[in-house]
Amino acid sequence: MVDCWWGRVQGKDSDLYDWDGYKALFSIVKGAGLKIKAAMSFHKCGGNVGDTVTIPLPKWVTLIGDQNSDIYYKDHSGSPNDEYLSLGIDNEPALDGNTALEVYESYMQSFKTNMDEEYLKPGIISGIEVGLGPTGELRYPSYQLSKGWQYPNIGEFQCEDKYMKKSLATMGQAQGWGTSPQDAGTYNSKPQETLFFKDGGGYSTPYGKFFLSWYSGKLIEHGGNVMQRAKGVFNDVEISAKVPGIYWWYDTKSHAAEATAGLFTGDGNSVYRSIARMLANNNALFNFTCAEMRNVDKIVDNAYCNPEGLFTEVLQVVRDSEVPIACENALSRYDEAAYQRIQQVAAANQIDYFTYLRLDGSLMSKPNFDEFKNFVGKMNGTCELSKGC
Repeated sequence: MVDCWWGRVQGKDSDLYDWDGYKALFSIVKGAGLKIKAAMSFHKCGGNVGDTVTIPLPKWVTLIGDQNSDIYYKDHSGSPNDEYLSLGIDNEPALDGNTALEVYESYMQSFKTNMDEEYLKPGIISGIEVGLGPTGELRYPSYQLSKGWQYPNIGEFQCEDKYMKKSLATMGQAQGWGTSPQDAGTYNSKPQETLFFKDGGGYSTPYGKFFLSWYSGKLIEHGGNVMQRAKGVFNDVEISAKVPGIYWWYDTKSHAAEATAGLFTGDGNSVYRSIARMLANNNALFNFTCAEMRNVDKIVDNAYCNPEGLFTEVLQVVRDSEVPIACENALSRYDEAAYQRIQQVAAANQIDYFTYLRLDGSLMSKPNFDEFKNFVGKMNGTCELSKGC
């Protein structure tokens, strides 16, 4: 899997695309007899777990952001985040007269035009993962290391740019519910420290259910809009979207960390089922993270983590929706316990493919690479370990 960074390809000008570096890389992959899953990465690289380089959004976009910071998501204090464009401008001509959806579609069309004959039609590029948010995932940037967030705290809602505020005000006007919660804490709050997320708190009131439904609904609508355009561009190639496994605070009633990321409604309906249906409507594959995480892998205590329970819920609703499913690990892990968990998940759930994060110096060093070869052999079920993989 290769990230095709928007900030690299269209970095200088809104009318200029430069795919030369990716063509050179794809030629090497093709020569090695391998295939490619290309990720349309519309987010910034840098500042998140595992990021070792910084690739900002295109310069022409950030110049617009310097004049209009509302093209980015904003938190409760009004601080913008330049990791990904706000879904509030999906249909707003805020980018040199273009909407965000038009810009994303033009980028994907340019990729297809440049890669079609040599890599797409021959099947060298076997799939396209479409970025839908920060780190390429369908979520809001609620937990941001750049804002001082520390695991496993709840994060903040991200809907204070003028476009999102207008949408919320319009939706809640009849009930007088036109603003976001004022008592949902800060990035490093715990659920019980807030009036909104504590047991029986604001999330469970009619207003709370309205807000969470609007918040998650806008996210799913955004995903559907982008995936619809991707389906139109890549009509003969498998497309997919990545959904994050936010497992901390999963065993609480408010699911606070999922809620601030847009993945909980508080009304008993599964957002993951709605996402699966959205992807089914676009003939897309559901890619879920945290395949390696076990409940015994407690990074911290008292955060009500349940990655296995979350994984079971998500895979069940995805299967019910008859959507193909893939998965990947959330963290770079090189230990046998993580590999065994991935193998168990793959065997039990008949996943379509698994993406391992990540190819770097740590993976290639001994004994990590030897352990990885052993893992690959077991995953494909045919490799003769004595001869290497």
